[in-house]
Amino acid sequence: MNHNVTDSVVYIGVDDKTIDLFESQYVVPNGVSYNSYLIEDEKLAVMDTVDARKTAEWLDNLETALHGRTPDYLVVLHMEPDHAGSIQILAEKYPEMKLVGNAKTFTMMQQFFTMDLTDRTVTVKEGDTLSLGSRTLTFVFAPMVHWPEVMVAYDSKDKILFAADGFGKFGALDTDEDWACEARRYYFNIVGKYGAQVQALLKKASALDIQKICPLHGPVLTENLGYYLDKYNTWSSYAPEDDGVLIAYASIHGHTAEAAKKMADILKARGAKKVVLTDLARDDMSEAIEDAFRYDKLLLAAASYNADVFPCMESFLLHLKGKNYQNRTIGIMENGTWAPSAAKCMKEIVGKMKNIRLCETVVTIKSAMKEADIPKMEALAEEILGE
Repeated sequence: MNHNVTDSVVYIGVDDKTIDLFESQYVVPNGVSYNSYLIEDEKLAVMDTVDARKTAEWLDNLETALHGRTPDYLVVLHMEPDHAGSIQILAEKYPEMKLVGNAKTFTMMQQFFTMDLTDRTVTVKEGDTLSLGSRTLTFVFAPMVHWPEVMVAYDSKDKILFAADGFGKFGALDTDEDWACEARRYYFNIVGKYGAQVQALLKKASALDIQKICPLHGPVLTENLGYYLDKYNTWSSYAPEDDGVLIAYASIHGHTAEAAKKMADILKARGAKKVVLTDLARDDMSEAIEDAFRYDKLLLAAASYNADVFPCMESFLLHLKGKNYQNRTIGIMENGTWAPSAAKCMKEIVGKMKNIRLCETVVTIKSAMKEADIPKMEALAEEILGE
């Protein structure tokens, strides 16, 4: 698919609608795009390649855009295989083409591929520039957003930020859907751990006059850029986006689920602005993680299991911890027929998270919820809502 981002920047990326799991872990019902761009000036620069799954289609797009010309540069902003997968094939096809990257880029390139880079590399550092003729690319390093070699490039003529994985989202480009939902799920599951590094990149970007953002996944952003920048600032600072409660439950035979749903009714009756339920045993984990970061309150309800906690709850909490979950209020409900252990295990993991207000009230269900449990549930609802 070829179309112009500007008169001199051509989109040559591809959609992948047959991939079952992105990064072998995230469901992508609407597929994903691998974005790549051709900058046309006195010199021709290809901005990143695509996943090896789509090399042939991408090369067709590139050759159509080149009209028989030879690219002068391949600029490699990110070495992850969904963007770097076609580097060697392109380098072999155009032996006169130079490869532009930083020192870490080329170390990784030699790890992924067997290729002779002698006299073929242009190694850049923070703030270095590359003249293409009437325009200049300035390189801004973005380490750990979300790999250590990542950098972005700024085209001062068209005022475009080539943002690597920044501002990306799940979904093929022909998908008609709200940007924020799948961008949020993408951000927290893939980049979420590195909020401080994203904040550092946003600070650098604030000094640039950016009118378009070209990410490596998802649509080119051309209007209302303040909206997208504000979302990234909120997400990367770990601030809650919305006032609401996510109830994440892990139920074996349905009794914990029943208690969680009753808790949702209690919270709604007490005026909670938004209450969302997720069944950790059945719902998509990445969606649950997205919602946990979206809302300012999290209620955990889990069955005890093997003197521990039901595994899907443990997995959920370890995912959150690994992605630097913080600045939230958390309440806990447990269920156990004998020797309930879920609350203790959940508290151990939550206790390693930053700036968490953990509710003192803990609800313990013995096998199945009874009327006698309701007052304690009401007390927990009151505490989690800050009444």
